[in-house]
Amino acid sequence: MSVTTDPGAAATVAAPGGDTPARGSRPWPVVAALILGLLLGVAAGLLIPRFTHPGNDSAEAGFLRDMSTHHAQAVEMSMLAHANSTNPRIVTLSGDIALTQHGQIGYMQAWLRDWDLSPTGTQPAMAWMPDSAGSVVNGLMPGMATPEQLDSLRKASGNALDVQFLTLMRAHHLGGIHMAQEAIELSDDENIDWLAQTMVSGQQSELALIDSLLKQTQGS
Repeated sequence: MSVTTDPGAAATVAAPGGDTPARGSRPWPVVAALILGLLLGVAAGLLIPRFTHPGNDSAEAGFLRDMSTHHAQAVEMSMLAHANSTNPRIVTLSGDIALTQHGQIGYMQAWLRDWDLSPTGTQPAMAWMPDSAGSVVNGLMPGMATPEQLDSLRKASGNALDVQFLTLMRAHHLGGIHMAQEAIELSDDENIDWLAQTMVSGQQSELALIDSLLKQTQGS
């Protein structure tokens, strides 16, 4: 499937990385909002009625588990940028990404619990997606940063931090969009379709801003 970046078109819950350097108090309002967003996502997920539940090996369950893991890394990277960037537009963007994706983790984990399913499965990552051979490289799903890239981001500052964050998040969004588009095609659950389409639309819009910011930061 081709992945469009047109801004008009559009597992276990991991907390932001413990290795995040603390360079000020700015992240704490976002942390508080993340917690509130998670609670609201859980509540909303529990309140939405369901009459049939996808099974343990279903595409829906696989998508929720894998995307929870995928989102958790985006939250970690965004919190690093939010705490340490001096670019106001990147601070705002990274905060928005962290809040949005942490809230979506709340939905996904609440639905798995509502379906009486474990947040982690026995199948390999991406097994729910047909023709996914080669999608997972060294245990990482499409677009995910390597441990080395994350370590470099944690140590970066100034313009180097901004460029690294935007570059990694761009790849991360492209991988996430691809996964969400596959979920829309494979699932007949209206809630999964709604959430996946929300991810596609939101991340495609963010890609346009990321590309614009990358041009500015790489030219600095």
